[in-house]
Amino acid sequence: MAQQPQHQIIVPGEQPLYVTFQRYGKPATWLPLVVAFIALAVWYLLTRDNTNAFIVAPPLKVASQFLTSLGDGSLLANVGTTLSEIGIGLLFGVGSAFVLGCGIAKSKVLEQAIGPYAVGFQAVPIVAIAPVLIRFLGPGLLTNGMISAFVVFFPMLVSTIVGLRSVDPDLREMMRALKATPWQTFTRLELPAAMPILFGGLKISTILAVVGTVVGEAVSSQSGLGFLIYYARYTYDTSLVYVGIFTLTALALALYEIVARLERRTLRWQHAGH
Repeated sequence: MAQQPQHQIIVPGEQPLYVTFQRYGKPATWLPLVVAFIALAVWYLLTRDNTNAFIVAPPLKVASQFLTSLGDGSLLANVGTTLSEIGIGLLFGVGSAFVLGCGIAKSKVLEQAIGPYAVGFQAVPIVAIAPVLIRFLGPGLLTNGMISAFVVFFPMLVSTIVGLRSVDPDLREMMRALKATPWQTFTRLELPAAMPILFGGLKISTILAVVGTVVGEAVSSQSGLGFLIYYARYTYDTSLVYVGIFTLTALALALYEIVARLERRTLRWQHAGH
């Protein structure tokens, strides 16, 4: 008699358990939806009597405010501003951190000369740096982007240094034995080997870019999701505050998912090797 495969859990009179999983999808697919439904139900129950509406807006009122802001174009305009500032922050912050990280990873002198200052500046709260940058650069899109770049710089710098220094020394020796140039060693060995750590730093930087942008918009700005949230808070428009927060959360999740998909596509050779 043929032996049943181990992954098929068969109960007499019922279909194999794996068929049920295939029918309803993997837990990773529907579990977030279940959690969201439970949170929405609890939110509705807590606000249905409107006694705490000043603090926690009811979900139906938030949904109505979202449709209103979406219909008049104000929400999309603020999203566009925030996305532009995030793009500037990632371009300057990640780009400069990668270049400097490559130099520090290959030069102990450069690490001793610049490393302490990079760590020291990272310890300064961004809310203290933002007014200084606004003072010199003036309020606007570029300033908020540079505030975002300041926040994402250090995580990407550390990821670059750690990634490039984690290359197997034996592989470096093999490249030397093959007479590879420094550029060939970097592009064909060091960079591919450091990619997993680099993408880890890029994921963190993407989320922090959103945080830095919101800080800049809150300090001095006339548009953006951060400005929208703080404006709604000072005008006691609780439902608009929730619209801004949920939109900002969705934006951060979307950006993170884009980086994650790019990582899976770029590192496909790793999974093929396994």
